[in-house]
Amino acid sequence: MRVEAWLLSAGVVFFVPIGVIYGWASDWEPVGVVSFLLLGGMFALAGGYMWLTARRIDPRPEDNPTADIEDRAGDVGTFSPHSWWPLVMGAGVALAFLGVGVGWWLTGIGAVVALVAVAGQLTEFSRGMHAH
Repeated sequence: MRVEAWLLSAGVVFFVPIGVIYGWASDWEPVGVVSFLLLGGMFALAGGYMWLTARRIDPRPEDNPTADIEDRAGDVGTFSPHSWWPLVMGAGVALAFLGVGVGWWLTGIGAVVALVAVAGQLTEFSRGMHAH
């Protein structure tokens, strides 16, 4: 997790000074300055979380520069073999974003479809032939 922590901390080191430089160059235009500083703050939150998590857990094979690829072998997670819910979720999100340009009523329909898809994917392993 050290690589991720360094990468996210580099975002803080980049965006906060850029926000100050942008503010000075734009005569402290409020939207851009606040955006850059908040972006640096978000990187600080994520980087701080990674640093704290890296201190609490053992080093992973990804953190060892001399590790082999097979050191990370094993189970990665549980994945659904034949799930249609991600396709339904993508269609719902596409409808929701299409509704911004076409009409707000379509955004509501897309949001409902996406929420049904999220519920379906969350409960997929609770019923049917893949139930646990």
